[in-house]
Amino acid sequence: MTNDASAHGLQQWHGTTIIGVKRGDTTVLAGDGQVSMGNTVMKPNARKVRRIGDKGHVIAGFAGATADAFTLFDRLEKKLEQYSGQLMRAAVELAKDWRTDKYLRNLEALMIVADKDTLLVLTGNGDVLEPEGGIAAIGSGGNYALAAARALSDYESDPEKIARRAMQVAAEVCVFTNDQVTLETV
Repeated sequence: MTNDASAHGLQQWHGTTIIGVKRGDTTVLAGDGQVSMGNTVMKPNARKVRRIGDKGHVIAGFAGATADAFTLFDRLEKKLEQYSGQLMRAAVELAKDWRTDKYLRNLEALMIVADKDTLLVLTGNGDVLEPEGGIAAIGSGGNYALAAARALSDYESDPEKIARRAMQVAAEVCVFTNDQVTLETV
């Protein structure tokens, strides 16, 4: 998929690896700090995981085009306000908009969002996915982090330890992922 910027030789800034791990009533999102433009590291300490919503009871992380992700954070926060903090309902409504709105359809980002009950992946195709086994990962290092987390989950029950080690593995393997991890727990 090409957008107007890439068709004209302009490159977007991209954020990379995010992992979510849910165990019992605890969910952790972790993200690396690297933002790249093409093959160049533009920022090594970006904060791609954050608390959103009125009371900060929802955590969210993004991978993809940075400006697009911030647009989606903003839209999701508005949906959370509109639906009284109900994450599933807000995510479904955002996905409907993402799928049908001409402007939103061109956004190139993915999100993992969570509250105390739910862990979801939101895609640019308008999908709202609940990951099997309580582990989800997105971004260029996402598959590495996902594989590491799944392997660790048989031996480790602490979601923070799983997320941190999975991010470490991804940073060791993926050139678009670094070891400057931001972590949020809900």
